[in-house]
Amino acid sequence: MAGKINEFFREYVYVLSIITIIIGIPITIFGAIGTLETLEYTTILQDSIGISSNIVDWCPYILGLGIIILLTGIFYLYSFQKNKRFFIDELETNKRSEFVKKHQEIKNAARYLPKKYQKILQDKEKEFKIK
Repeated sequence: MAGKINEFFREYVYVLSIITIIIGIPITIFGAIGTLETLEYTTILQDSIGISSNIVDWCPYILGLGIIILLTGIFYLYSFQKNKRFFIDELETNKRSEFVKKHQEIKNAARYLPKKYQKILQDKEKEFKIK
């Protein structure tokens, strides 16, 4: 079961990280506004949006949650882009010796990318006759 979940996340890491960022931004903004409003004047947030004072009291925690969600999305998006860029750059080589030197690193990067990149790696290995 865990393998299927990991496979799902690996296939859709790009989309899921963007969705996580999109969710994290409004939560962070709401928490920041609520925290600043709590420090200065809470009635504006309560009157303008129509939320209760109980939610305004939780705004520092909402801010922390929003920052965690936002940073998680940014980290996974950065990690995906870094692995993808490294993978593509290293596969552009036409020299077998350079490919063999970086083969283990390329395989490691492909492990964290969707299956189509593993297929591309297999095709390149067949081209250079590497097991």
